[in-house]
Amino acid sequence: MWIYGINPVKEAIRSGRKVFSIYIYKGLSDSKREGLIRLARAKGIQFQLVEKAFFRAFPKAHQGVAARTAELPRYTLEDLPAISKNKDTLPFYLLIDEVEDPHNLGAIIRTAEVAGVHAVVVQKRRSAGGPTVAKASAGAIEHIPLIAVPNIKHAMDFLKSEGVMLYGASSEAELSYWEADFRVPLALVVGSEGRGIRASVKKQCNRLISIPMFGKINSLNVSVATGVIVYEVLRQRKRG
Repeated sequence: MWIYGINPVKEAIRSGRKVFSIYIYKGLSDSKREGLIRLARAKGIQFQLVEKAFFRAFPKAHQGVAARTAELPRYTLEDLPAISKNKDTLPFYLLIDEVEDPHNLGAIIRTAEVAGVHAVVVQKRRSAGGPTVAKASAGAIEHIPLIAVPNIKHAMDFLKSEGVMLYGASSEAELSYWEADFRVPLALVVGSEGRGIRASVKKQCNRLISIPMFGKINSLNVSVATGVIVYEVLRQRKRG
């Protein structure tokens, strides 16, 4: 597969993912170009200096860098207990219900990785994917398990069987996120940009939580809302 952008390529190398070759624009600034070349040489990865025309097939955000890589490691729901066992915190997962904008999904994955979320679960159908997500995540996708499932509700059933509490983010919920108790094994469920979590998914949540709004606009971007709640989870757990 192809990935593009300076940070996504660097993080793919650092994570240990197999990188077959790197393509670097000749006109890239000396410091950025030489930094990538040093990293490639240290890992024994082939690289080529190319003309700007090479990147015509890539989105404008390519930054003059692209790489051909192996696919990301594949994880399944059954891997989740072992993933969390290797952490020193209570299980904390993020379930994403049909977020179709790759920039939003990438931003959510970046926040999740930085905050120490154990894994991200997405629904295969009608969820964003591909190199744009990797670019938007600034390479974070290399460092957090990403599990694609055919049915998010099946994933919720599995997590419940593992003793995980499911909190769904919903603007209609009466319980605010700062009133909820996140000091338990939990999964945060967030939904698409327009309609939020689907009704059938809401029904499977143990609790629904909202973020209070005090201005004239009554909603937040899904990636921003996710970040707000994720860091409240960390705050509560830090305080004990």
